[in-house]
Amino acid sequence: MNPDLALLQPYPFERLAALKAGTQPPANVAHINLSIGEPKHQPPDFVAQTLISHLHGMASYPVTKGSPELRQSIGDWLVARFALNAIDMETQVIPVNGTREALFAFAQAVIDRTRDPMLLMPNPFYQIYEGAALLAGAQPWFMNTTAANGYLPDFDAVPEDVWQRCQLIYICSPGNPTGAIIPEAELHKLIALADKHDFIIASDECYSELYPIDAEPPVGLLQACASLGRHGYERCVVFHSLSKRSNLPGLRSGFVAGDANVLKDFLRYRTYHGCAMPPATQAASTRAWQDEAHVRDNRALYQEKFTAVLDTLQPVIDVHAPEAGFYLWMKTPCSDTEFARQLYSEQNITVVPGSYLSRDTDSGNPGHNHVRMALVAPLEECIDAARRIKHFLQNLNGASS
Repeated sequence: MNPDLALLQPYPFERLAALKAGTQPPANVAHINLSIGEPKHQPPDFVAQTLISHLHGMASYPVTKGSPELRQSIGDWLVARFALNAIDMETQVIPVNGTREALFAFAQAVIDRTRDPMLLMPNPFYQIYEGAALLAGAQPWFMNTTAANGYLPDFDAVPEDVWQRCQLIYICSPGNPTGAIIPEAELHKLIALADKHDFIIASDECYSELYPIDAEPPVGLLQACASLGRHGYERCVVFHSLSKRSNLPGLRSGFVAGDANVLKDFLRYRTYHGCAMPPATQAASTRAWQDEAHVRDNRALYQEKFTAVLDTLQPVIDVHAPEAGFYLWMKTPCSDTEFARQLYSEQNITVVPGSYLSRDTDSGNPGHNHVRMALVAPLEECIDAARRIKHFLQNLNGASS
């Protein structure tokens, strides 16, 4: 077996199951799961109809590069959404089976393990980043994101010797779990660092379409390139998905876009990897990228839930709406693991301890005393959860006073 497999840490949900083991939540209240970022809003009907009407495509092998129609729809969406001059659908776009597999595979393709590589990532983070680093033979290096730095990676705090070893950096904007958006000026700074030290920026932007004000979308990495006149997107690659944007996690559809030279080699890797998107999925994805009405409706549903939940919780705890995304990153009045275990035991609600989404560093674990709550359930269920959490907090505060 690959010895690097032994380096992988348990996934957060495996640790969460162990934390909850032996507890017995009340039987008279339904379980509410706020732990998994799995969208529960109704997927667009036209996507399912398109998928069904193209099932005859199962008789043909798909190409790894994807159909011209799908790549054109992705290119058109990118240009419109991020104010780009252009994107070359032949060389700068690759459809993928969801961003999870692509984020992992990307490190395997671009890391040169013979050069003592480092792979940088935010902390807390999506655990795929760490696993990708370890199995590519790179040393992970964590950039703590805390309230003190606005839950953003501080590029100025990274030592020079770390930048010199960096071959790849994962950023996530809007962030998981914090919802923080990296400003355009910071993206410009990171691009300059990539030029200086010759590394690639991989920007996970799968939450980019979940934001509070329709007229104020988050900036993206390719957009930051374009504002610099950098229309070849050198050293920059973005990852987007239909899972959150269109409530289609089961479709397993997304794309990678950016630097044509980087994507040329990534496509060669993927051709051997054997991960072409099925034709029916490509047709359904094409339709999804062509429609914005369902995305606006989706944003409105999340904002309704944030308003209702925060109206309930803010009188009893300091918690705020994120800049984007569908998570609440809430500070806890006690240990995050104890909070999560007690909340499940007393109120039958599952949340993720923040320390399970982070790693210990010399300056501490930035997830300690936080929990992540995904507001993906229906509105009434989210309101019920907020009321139960409020009651739990009031009892917790009373017990500690």
